[in-house]
Amino acid sequence: MEQIIQIDEALANIDKLVNNIERVIRGKHRQIQFVLTALLAKGHVLMEDNPGTGKTVMAKTLAQSIASRHSEHGVNFKRIQFTPDLLPMDLLGSHIYDEDQKEFIFKKGPLFCNVLLADEINRASPKVQSALLECMAENQITIGETTFPLEKLFFTIATQNPVEMEGTYPLPAAQLDRFYIKLTFGYVDEDTELDIYKDYLGIQNNLQHIEQVLSMEEILFLQEEASKVYVHDEIIATARNIVWDTRRHPDITLGASTRSGITLLKCLKAYALVKGRTFVTEDDLQQLVGPVLDHRLIYRNRDAKHKALPSILDKELSRLSKLKLQATV
Repeated sequence: MEQIIQIDEALANIDKLVNNIERVIRGKHRQIQFVLTALLAKGHVLMEDNPGTGKTVMAKTLAQSIASRHSEHGVNFKRIQFTPDLLPMDLLGSHIYDEDQKEFIFKKGPLFCNVLLADEINRASPKVQSALLECMAENQITIGETTFPLEKLFFTIATQNPVEMEGTYPLPAAQLDRFYIKLTFGYVDEDTELDIYKDYLGIQNNLQHIEQVLSMEEILFLQEEASKVYVHDEIIATARNIVWDTRRHPDITLGASTRSGITLLKCLKAYALVKGRTFVTEDDLQQLVGPVLDHRLIYRNRDAKHKALPSILDKELSRLSKLKLQATV
């Protein structure tokens, strides 16, 4: 009985968090769910879109919605504006000389936080982008011979401009692989945009007075609950088949790795919890295969990018459907 109460409480907390974010971010329910999926899966999210679609506000709203013992403004939130002249030490920190102690001491950089907004990450050089690899993969930072652990709750929301824009450096495959989900924020529909124009002052006021609906401890609890979500063996087999098919498809030159498959399963569990369930369904697969795997693949051409992965997914969903039909006969 205690476990059921905990799960019900966890699901209610997720709804509170989604509703709180939607007071500021209008018309982006699906994108909000994907961001929370990455958070509960203990991963990170990459958002690609043109300026002015709400990516930065999304990160701020999420951070301010989570209460912290150390601040009345939510958990420790840092925003880094990536530029071509940015250096790795601007992210990690550096040793400075302390006149009182007569020795060099390490001053921590902005990566030592709970929620990090890496804004326009693809405007920085690959050397700076690579400074994020260790902290995103292992939740730690190594400076010289010393390793510094990061906070238990460390979540990166990175934004990037479309690669066709001037002054951008494409993210290397190793960096892209650290992002559990890549999504396009997109513009809202016409009716929602009209509502935003009519109430932009109210939305701005909501952002300035955002309610803290969950504590950091509750977020960590939700992450643990997400890891316990049930996944049927056939869905695990389907995830394996999709990963293997990306390696054999003639229009995909670089397929998904084993780590990609594990990431997909983690995200499926987290997404099920975000949707109010303690088990994964075929619909979860249909929603997540693209956001989780697409940015990890290299295609032969632009046309293949739009067709290859959906065709693989359709084939596997059809197989699952036949299995269900046979089970009911």
